Amino acid sequence: MMAIEHEQLERSGLTRYVPPKGDFEGFRDEDHYREKLKEWGLSSAKEAKREFLFKERNYQRVVKIKGFETYGKSEEFNTLVIEFQDGNLSCIHPAFLKEMQASSFGKESMLQVEEKDFSTAEQSAVTQGKEDTPEPKPVAKSESKKTKATKPKKEKEPKIELPAEKVHFTASVKQFALTYNPFNEENDEVVVLENVQIIQEPPIELGLAWCSHSKTLKKFELAPGDMLEFDGKVAKKKLAKGKDVEEEFLVDAAVLYKVNNPSKIVKKDKQQ
Repeated sequence: MMAIEHEQLERSGLTRYVPPKGDFEGFRDEDHYREKLKEWGLSSAKEAKREFLFKERNYQRVVKIKGFETYGKSEEFNTLVIEFQDGNLSCIHPAFLKEMQASSFGKESMLQVEEKDFSTAEQSAVTQGKEDTPEPKPVAKSESKKTKATKPKKEKEPKIELPAEKVHFTASVKQFALTYNPFNEENDEVVVLENVQIIQEPPIELGLAWCSHSKTLKKFELAPGDMLEFDGKVAKKKLAKGKDVEEEFLVDAAVLYKVNNPSKIVKKDKQQ
């Protein structure tokens, strides 16, 4: 027994902990925990996995997931908060923890690939921005005397300031759709909402939004046209198309907002 405790103490000294910055989000219940594991690609079994392996080159330790942090401009990304057997908390990317569960752990990590993808995406965005606003070319003297027709500038739609805290929504069900989840490499079922409004002063009209078709929502046996009220957080995250899905599960318009963790759901009479 003392040898095991000594071994754990040695491993604790070898591990570099990255503690959470402050408060982090926990799991509301067993269904929420299971849904998040599936979203991160860590477990899709009926009995949600409780213990995971944290691996280094010369040792491995058992950890549990205590909660998660959100980050990104729209808070659409997650960092896991894991607890070691000695009680220490540390943060880790879900893709990296997933990779640690594989026997082939040690190759280039999914996390590194993701970071490259994010970096490439950011660079593309910068490049695209530069392409959208090209530097003016020098105009020949003969051309400068010509009268040029100026096109009217297209008015930009006002930018919506999304609230960071949980708010109250009204919406109606537009349809069900499938979106590709790169973590578990499968299509996830989602609910597409329309006439989405944040109830505050003044109210905010979002139009279309989407959320995961969780077990909590499935209990309401939703159908297109159903009107809902609920609480939740909203983030700017475009709904990605499903992979190799039938046309009925595709959306014919861009859905730019995602509602996270809807709760206190009330189903009203269906729209006429």
